[in-house]
Amino acid sequence: MSTWANLGLQDSASPLMEQLIFFHDHALLILVMITVLVGYLMFMLFFNSYVNRFLLHGQLIEMIWTILPAIILLFIALPSLRLLYLLDEINEPSVTLKSIGHQWYWSYEYSDFNNIEFDSYMIPTNELAIDGFRLLDVDNRVILPMNSQIRILVTAADVIHSWTIPALGVKVDGTPGRLNQTNFFINRPGLFYGQCSEICGANHSFMPIVIESVPVNYFIKWISKNN
Repeated sequence: MSTWANLGLQDSASPLMEQLIFFHDHALLILVMITVLVGYLMFMLFFNSYVNRFLLHGQLIEMIWTILPAIILLFIALPSLRLLYLLDEINEPSVTLKSIGHQWYWSYEYSDFNNIEFDSYMIPTNELAIDGFRLLDVDNRVILPMNSQIRILVTAADVIHSWTIPALGVKVDGTPGRLNQTNFFINRPGLFYGQCSEICGANHSFMPIVIESVPVNYFIKWISKNN
């Protein structure tokens, strides 16, 4: 989760988020190089008092500043397209979770099991435990197994919501009447926090998401107890 003065991205908890962070750093490095080059050229232009009397046209320089940006764009576009296809790839899921957005809470259904469904509300500040996170903790967490492919189906019952977990690199819009899907792979145990990322009314800020990632044998025990 985000901490004080956290200017960068959150630490990744899935291979796809790791790749997204690598791509962010890659693109940022290219932007810094371009900014330094253009800044240097502009700086030198102000202090250059020489004039080329024989310059009639700039065919060579025009070719350079057309071809060079095209090559730089390729270095951004190819990793970006690779990542786009990786994010859309649905591998064989071990568990399917259905998430339904409401004003202003989430409800969950474990589609692979009978009768496992619950609502997840934010815990109000006056009921929060001393070690709880204000506006982030919920009464019923989503329990999911680590090191397993998870498919999530997202929809909404009233207005457009968006189910988002930054540490997993997941952001899926929940649209009434439509079923959107994505997949993720949690590679470590822990608690991962998210929030609705589509303005959905007065209490939009008060419908957080908490995923508790546990080893597979603990998940099976939890399922057996609640089934």
